[in-house]
Amino acid sequence: MPDVTVIGGGLAGSEAAWQAAQMGSSVELWEMRPVKETPAHRTEHFAELVCSNSLGNTSLTTASGLLKEELRRLGSVILCCADANSVPAGGALGVAREGFPQAVTEIVHNHPNIEVVRKEVTDIPDGPTVIATGPLTSDSLVEKIEALSGETLYFYDAASPIIHRDSLDESIIYLASRYGKGEAAYLNCPMNEEEYNAFVGGLATAELSPIKDFEEDMYFEGCLPVETIARRGRETLRFGPMKPVGLPDPRTGREAHAVVQLRQDDEMGRLYNMVGFQTRLKWGEQKRVFRTIPGLEKADFARMGVMHRNTYLPSNQMLEATMRIRADRSEAPLFFAGQLTGVEGYVESAAMGHIAGANAARLARGEETVTMPHSTMMGALASYITTKEGTLQPINSNWGLVPSVPKRENGKRLSKPERRERQARMALTVLDEFIGTRIEATV
Repeated sequence: MPDVTVIGGGLAGSEAAWQAAQMGSSVELWEMRPVKETPAHRTEHFAELVCSNSLGNTSLTTASGLLKEELRRLGSVILCCADANSVPAGGALGVAREGFPQAVTEIVHNHPNIEVVRKEVTDIPDGPTVIATGPLTSDSLVEKIEALSGETLYFYDAASPIIHRDSLDESIIYLASRYGKGEAAYLNCPMNEEEYNAFVGGLATAELSPIKDFEEDMYFEGCLPVETIARRGRETLRFGPMKPVGLPDPRTGREAHAVVQLRQDDEMGRLYNMVGFQTRLKWGEQKRVFRTIPGLEKADFARMGVMHRNTYLPSNQMLEATMRIRADRSEAPLFFAGQLTGVEGYVESAAMGHIAGANAARLARGEETVTMPHSTMMGALASYITTKEGTLQPINSNWGLVPSVPKRENGKRLSKPERRERQARMALTVLDEFIGTRIEATV
C-alpha cells in the first residue's frame, strides 16, 4: 500500500503527486484516461490543457504573476514544465499545448517514488488520499463525494476555438501586444463600428448547442460564453474580450472600434486560439459567425469551441485550509485539490495540489499538517475557499485576498503598479520565511 494515493492526473494531481514524492513518500497516481475518456480531453497526458493555453500574466504587479512566483520558489513541477515549454504570449506565460503536458507526463512517470495506475477509481481508498479529479470527475466518484458534501456539485465551463494560422488573412490581421507590453505576441483582427455591430447581432442570435440532462445553466462568471456576454448589451464585448485599447492598427495608426485577439497555441506557431471566445454555439454557427470577423473569412478550425459540465465542492463547508476534509464530514485522511476545491485557473489548481500533496505526505509520516501563511497568495486562496460565508463560487487569484498597502507614502501617492509590487514583495518575504522555517523543522 502506498504512503499517499493521488486520484487524477491533471495539473493539481500531478503537482500533488510530485510534492508528496519529493518529500519521500511512495505515491500511487491514478488516472482513468485512456481507459475511460472525458468529454473534453483529447490525450492521455497528465496536465492536459482543455481550455486556454495561457497560465496568466507573469508580472509581479499581477496576482497571477505573484502566484506563479510563489510556486516556483516552492519547487512546483507544473511551473518548471511550463517555463521549459513556454510560447510567445506577450506578458503572459503561454505554453505549447502538446509539449507542456508531455513534459509533465514524462517527469512524473520517471519519479522513482511515483507509480502510475491507468484505471478509473470508483471508491475512495483508505490511507492518505488526494482527490484531484478536476471539473470532469467521473459520475461514480462524484456520487461518493456528493455523499460527503450533501450537495450537487457542478457548473458549466467552455473552451475557445483554435484556428490554423495558415488560413488567416494576414493582410488584415496585425501582430501586437496591448500597449506594446512584452513581445508582440497576439494576432489582432480589427473591426470598424459597422462590422462590430453586425458581428454582435449575429452572435447574440446564433443557435446554441443544447445542455442535456442538467437542471439549469450555471456559468462561472470569469469564463462566460462569448454569446452570453453579447446578450448583455451591444457594447459589452468592446469592454471585455474585444477591447481595442492599446492596440493601434499599424495601417492607420489608430485604434479600431473593436479587436478580436488570437494567441499562439502550439510551439511551432501553427495554431492560434481566439482569446476570450469560449462558446456553446453549434459548430456550424461558430463557423458562420466567426468567419464574419475581418481576417477570419477563410478560417480553418482545428478545434471548435466546446462546453462541458464542471464539478466543484462547497469547500467552505467541507475543507480545512490544509485541503483536508473537516473532521465533522469524515475522519478519513482525505484531501482535495485543484478546480474541485473551487479555485478557477490552471495555476490556482496547481497551487491547491501543492498544498494537498505536501500535507498528505506529512500526514503519512505522522506529522502535523501545515497551513500556508494567509498573507501569501497561495495561503489566501486556500483560506478564502475554506472560510467564505454563504455560497462559494469559483475564484481566481486576486489582490483582494492578500494584505493591502497604503496608497500614499511620505506624502506621495503610489501608483497601482507600485502598490501591487509592494504587496507581492511582502507576500514573497513571508513565503521565504515560511520555507526557511519548514526546512529548519526537518533538519
